[in-house]
Amino acid sequence: MMKLQTPVECAPLKERLGYKNKYLFIGSCFAAEIGSIMMELEFDVLLNPFGVLYNPASIYSSIKRLSSGIPFTEKDIITDNGRYTSFFHHSTFTRESAEEFLANANASLERDSARFATADTCVVTLGTAWVFKHLERDIIVSNCHKIHPAQFRRERLETEEVTGMLCEIVEAHPDKKWIFTVSPIRHLKDTAHGNQLSKSILLLAIDRLQQLHPEVEYFPAYEIMMDELRDYRFYTENMTHPTDQSIRYIFDRFCDYAIDASEMAAIAEAKKRLKASRHIGFTSK
Repeated sequence: MMKLQTPVECAPLKERLGYKNKYLFIGSCFAAEIGSIMMELEFDVLLNPFGVLYNPASIYSSIKRLSSGIPFTEKDIITDNGRYTSFFHHSTFTRESAEEFLANANASLERDSARFATADTCVVTLGTAWVFKHLERDIIVSNCHKIHPAQFRRERLETEEVTGMLCEIVEAHPDKKWIFTVSPIRHLKDTAHGNQLSKSILLLAIDRLQQLHPEVEYFPAYEIMMDELRDYRFYTENMTHPTDQSIRYIFDRFCDYAIDASEMAAIAEAKKRLKASRHIGFTSK
């Protein structure tokens, strides 16, 4: 039979996962997509507690903050068109006053730190090795909040830097299972070549991490998109983001890789409940 795909080999986890586990999904839009499906299917998921994160440095600082639970203070606040937020948060955390921002950010942090402490499985999706550093504060930001570009310097992390960050968070939490992925979403604003260099840095960093910590797992979401779904019909109109069909396909591959077969009946029932909740009845006239 003629082969119309290049299958990506993916050995399943030895210790399979299921509904008994508590998950953290953190990182790029792809982590948000897969984590959201897990939540829809009634898995216990803490999803991107500070919002979508693209680079390893922001993921590193966010996990450290979840671990420490150290509250945000006034010195963390920035103003964005008369509203208040921080460089550590997505724009959805923006509020009308500094007091309101801190109250919301710290309430969320307290809640999510407690959930992170009980999570046993962390799925981390790295999107890009490119970062923006705020010059005055000398920090890598998670979100620029449309502040004038002159306030930032754009840099590319090196493989050793990324490996060091990933090692530190893994070593700080030996009680958790760590699964890393690289987002298949292409950052073509970096140019095609720049995107490939960036993804290569992330892939090499994870490979080095696994050499140092063989217990760390890698799920090849990037490779599945690049090889098994190597056609523009699997991308949205912007030609960089996977379609819903592609995301579902990769999610199914993730289930084959990670989820115990004994959970498939429960997943099927969760899908039925989800479909029923979305059903809109039509009244005949």
